[in-house]
Amino acid sequence: MGFGMGINAVLHAVDEAAYGTTPASGFKKLPFVSHTMGEERPLIEDDQLGFGREGLDPAQDVATNDGDIVVPVDIAAIGFWLKGFFGPAVVTGSGTYTHVFTSGAATLPSRSIEIGSADVPAFSVHYGAMVNQLRIAMARSGMLNATVSLIAQGESVQTSTSVAGTPTVQQGSRFAQATGTIKRDGTALANIVSADLSLSNSLDKVEIIRSDGRIGGVVPGVVQAALRITARFNSLDLLTAATDGTPVNLSEIGWTNGANSLKFALPRVFLPRVKRPINGPGGIMAEFNCQAAALVGGHKIAATLVNSVASY
Repeated sequence: MGFGMGINAVLHAVDEAAYGTTPASGFKKLPFVSHTMGEERPLIEDDQLGFGREGLDPAQDVATNDGDIVVPVDIAAIGFWLKGFFGPAVVTGSGTYTHVFTSGAATLPSRSIEIGSADVPAFSVHYGAMVNQLRIAMARSGMLNATVSLIAQGESVQTSTSVAGTPTVQQGSRFAQATGTIKRDGTALANIVSADLSLSNSLDKVEIIRSDGRIGGVVPGVVQAALRITARFNSLDLLTAATDGTPVNLSEIGWTNGANSLKFALPRVFLPRVKRPINGPGGIMAEFNCQAAALVGGHKIAATLVNSVASY
């Protein structure tokens, strides 16, 4: 038996045909950076009287399994997580495929996600896992990662063998921060220092009485899409849009890698009126916490992934 090392940890995942039921096959091996998944059952202090100051045994409370998985934004595996947030994409092309994901789907896929340490060995499956939030931070340099927040129904008992069998490897080269662009009406916004894209499905837990103390499922709520932009102050353009309440069309937030690309589009984004504090002799910054709204009959956000993967 060895010591568990993060560098040797593995993540295998598969779509479930029925919520909370782990399929026997079809797993994919996906890259990840870190995770905080795991079922928890807190203890409730006993409240009975009449047995002295030492008290009686505590009882277990309900089970929860909410956590984050940080994944690289790459040309292949990121599509698995986009499908988790948006639902299945509309796919066109041959050889090079264009996957268009749009927000607002009535139902979302649930997954079984096995995370294991082959060194020990120890493996467990987080079943009934659905994507609640997806967050991506843009910067001038550094590694480009996405934080995927999930709500799972439960976690299986640790075992020494994997249930994934021989999974299909789904991994590709990363998109680079240095290739990032933010465009308004097709024209690049200048002097953006950083940006954080935050999307949410507002999942609502179905908290019912069950013998195992777990949730009965989750229901999608209102789609939320927010973008925090930090810009160097050199123009009244964004400030004017914020002041008069005119929504802007952020037609492209994304990255390219050769023939591959990932681009988000937010057709109606409202900017708040903001301060422009001066903290010293350096450049003046303005920070906008923007909110997206849907076009009439349309979507708040769409994501277009171009790569060589035929389907997810």
